[in-house]
Amino acid sequence: MAINLAESNLEALSNTIAILEKQDSPDEKQLEKLRKERDIILKDLNLK
Repeated sequence: MAINLAESNLEALSNTIAILEKQDSPDEKQLEKLRKERDIILKDLNLK
């Protein structure tokens, strides 16, 4: 359970990335964009 908005967004991004990675031919451009956004949130939360 997420404590705040940043953690909620992090959880949603992580789930979306996992789903896209499981596809036969994922959109690498979209995945890279989502990964960058996830990294920004991780840095904001001091987790990376």
